[in-house]
Parts: sequence; structure tokens; C-alpha cells
Amino acid sequence: MLTKKQWEYSLEQFGEMFPDAHCELVHDNPFELLIATLLSAQCTDVLVNRVTAELFKKYKKPEDYIAVDVEELQTDIRSIGLYRNKAKNIQALSRLLIEEFNGEVPANRDIMMTFPGVGRKTANVVVSNAFGIPALAVDTHVERVAKRLGMNRWKDTPLAVEEKIMRWTPKENWTDTHHQIIFFGRYHCKAQNPGCDVCPLLSLCREGQKRMKAGAK
Repeated sequence: MLTKKQWEYSLEQFGEMFPDAHCELVHDNPFELLIATLLSAQCTDVLVNRVTAELFKKYKKPEDYIAVDVEELQTDIRSIGLYRNKAKNIQALSRLLIEEFNGEVPANRDIMMTFPGVGRKTANVVVSNAFGIPALAVDTHVERVAKRLGMNRWKDTPLAVEEKIMRWTPKENWTDTHHQIIFFGRYHCKAQNPGCDVCPLLSLCREGQKRMKAGAK
């Protein structure tokens, strides 16, 4: 397993490789970020941004989403995976925001996690990026990187990954670290064909070393 000192070195490398890492979901306010993040489940940010470019022109506030039939909203997001359920959840959370929060997204992760279709990852993304509250969302990239490096075991849950990274990372760096690990996983330590041969972390990454040895045979 990775040591804390090795993790600190890893953080330095993430920062050097991707100093400008940021949320790539295009949005102008917390509500748009909430919708975009909900749509991004099992979908790429690139596709979400393509869809929301038109979606956010048509729907500006929660009231707009419940003013149409769910079938119309489903058509608007049809190119996104699980679009039927996502459309229903968007309308349900829009009603909830109107009825209980005056149409505004609350800056509270626990409350947000009670919304239809909103899990811990989505809530963490919104509170950290929209409200500046330190949080560390674990998506597929963060989970993959942490487990490949040996920060966590392969059987660990996303919550276990989140808790371990938070324990070993200064709280004020949680949000930046989240983005840097995502960029590292999205553009370098990819699910397929990771850049092990040019990785600055190869010396401490057992997974990368196994891949290099296997490729040399």
C-alpha cells in the first residue's frame, strides 16, 4: 500500500502536471452546476456540455423545468445516458427547490443528498465548486487513480477512497486535489492505455510496474 509520504509526493506531481485543473462542466450558477453534474453520471463532460449548451438557453430556473411535460425534457437530453430517469429527477428536484428552498440550491451537502438523483459525488462537486466549501468528490477517475497507486484496495468503496484521501490531504487543498486527480486520470492514467512509460509516479505504482513488465514480455 502507498505510504503517506508517497501520497504527498503524488500530490506534488499531480499539481505540477495539472496546475490549472478545474471543473470542466460549463455552468454559470449553482443550479446549472447541479443539473450538469446530475447529467454527467455515466456520461462524459464533453457530451454534457454539448447538451447543456442548448438546455441552459431553454431552461433558466427550476420553474422552467417543471413547466414542460417530462417527455419534452427527455427529448432535450435524449443523447445522454439514462435520460428518462435523469429527466424525472431534474423535474422532481426542481419542484423541491421551489417548494422548500425558494428556488435556490442550498450550500449544504447533506441536504443536497436528499434530492432525487443526487448522490454524495454530485453534492460534493456542487458544494466545492459552486460554494467554495472544501470537499472531495470521488468519480471514476479519482477512484481508479487511488486504487492503481495503492492508496486504496480494489475492494474499497468510493466513500472509503474519499475518506482516505481527505485524511492524507490538507483540507484547504481538497477541491484542487479533486480536480488534479481527475485530470491525471482523464488525460494521463486513462482507463485504457495509461501513460505508464512516461509517468512520474511509476516508481511507486505497483499497478504501473505490472503493466510495464507485462508489456515487455
